[in-house]
Amino acid sequence: MTIEKASKMFTQGKFKLAKEYYEKILADELQNHEVIKQLGKIALFSNKLSEAEKLLTKALTLSPNEREPELLLVEVYYRQDKFLEASSILKQIGEEDQAVRLESFKGHRPNQIIGTVESTKIKFIQTDPLPVLQVIINDNDPINFTIDTGASELVIDTEYAKEIGLEISYTREGIFAGGKKAPVQLGKIDSITLGELTVKNVPVNFMPVRQFTAPVFGGKQISGIFGSTLFYHFITTMDYKQGELVLRRKTEANRKLIEEQIKKQNVLQIPFWMAGKHFIVAWGKVNKSKPMLFFVDTGLAGGGFTCPESTIEEAGIELLRDQAGTGSGGGGMVQVIPFTVDELSLGEVSEKNIRGFFTGGKPLSEMVGFQIGGIISHTFFRKFALTFDFENMRLLMQK
Repeated sequence: MTIEKASKMFTQGKFKLAKEYYEKILADELQNHEVIKQLGKIALFSNKLSEAEKLLTKALTLSPNEREPELLLVEVYYRQDKFLEASSILKQIGEEDQAVRLESFKGHRPNQIIGTVESTKIKFIQTDPLPVLQVIINDNDPINFTIDTGASELVIDTEYAKEIGLEISYTREGIFAGGKKAPVQLGKIDSITLGELTVKNVPVNFMPVRQFTAPVFGGKQISGIFGSTLFYHFITTMDYKQGELVLRRKTEANRKLIEEQIKKQNVLQIPFWMAGKHFIVAWGKVNKSKPMLFFVDTGLAGGGFTCPESTIEEAGIELLRDQAGTGSGGGGMVQVIPFTVDELSLGEVSEKNIRGFFTGGKPLSEMVGFQIGGIISHTFFRKFALTFDFENMRLLMQK
C-alpha cells in the first residue's frame, strides 16, 4: 500500500477507503505525519471530533511548522464552540483578526440554546423560490430570513446591522456563485429568536442580503440568511411539504423520536461528510454518470442542480445557451445558462426532470481538496422533509 494510492482515494472523495489505506500504512509507519494528518482530516469530515483532535495534535507534534493541521484543529474547536482554543491557534499562525472575533466571546457560551421546549416549528412565509421565515435579532422587531445551507454562519444584511447597531470585528474575502468574490464582514449578535427557542451569543457574517429582495424574492424584503452552522446545533428539518422549519434540541427524547420515525415511516437515510464549516457532501449521480460527491446547498433559487463543466460533459447535459441570462449571486451578477437533468439522485433518492443552472467559475474541488461533482439544491428537495442529523452524519429524506 502506498500513500499515493491512499491520497488518490481521498482526492476522489472515497473517504472510507482512504481511511482503510492510511491505517494500513500507519501500522508500518507509526510516525508518518502526513498519514496521521489525513486520518485526522477524515475524522473531522466524519464529525468524530475527539479522534480528529488527537490525530491532528499528533501530526502537529511531528511537523510543528505545518499550517494545515493547525487550521484543521481550529475547525475541530469551532465545531465544539471552543472559541478560545480556536482563537489561541489562530493567533499563533498570525490570523490575529479572526482570533479577535472569537476572543470576543470570552465569558459567554457561544450558540447557547435557551427555552423550555424540546423543539419548535417556524412556518415558512413562502417556500419558493427559496423558503422565507421570520426571526428576531437582539429583541428587535421580526425580520425575514431565507434558508441556505450553502451559507455557513448566520448572515445579516449590512444595512440592517447598522440600523440596530451591530459591530463589525473583521473583514475577509468570500467566494460566491460564478467564482465571484466579495468582502464578508464578521461579528456576533447577542441572540436570535427562532419560534419558541432562542440562541444566544451567535457568530454572524454581514453582507448586503437585501440586494436579493427584488431579483430573487419578488420584492419581499430579506434581511438575513439562516446557514448550516446554526443547523449544526440542532436536529434540523426543512419540511418543504408542510412549509416549516423544525428545530429539535439534541436530547435523548428527540433522538428516540427520530429513530421511531425512521422505523415506522418511509424515511431514507443518506450518509454525509462535512468539510470546513458547511461543505455537506453526499454521494449521488446525474443522468448516467459515475457516482460523485454533491454539495448539499439548498440555496439555489428556483433550481435543483449546478455543476462544473467537467460534470456537464460526464453527464451529457445539454446547455440551453439560447436561454442564457443573468442571475444575482453573493458576489454580484453572474451569467446563468439553464439546463434540465433527466435524472438526479442522492443516495437512494432519485428525481426526474430537475432544472439546473450553469454559472461557470472555479470548481468547488479547489476549495475543499477533493472532487465535488456539483451542487444539489432546492427543487430536488422540494417534495421532501429533509433532516440534517450531524450526530450520526446522515440526511433523512421523507416524501
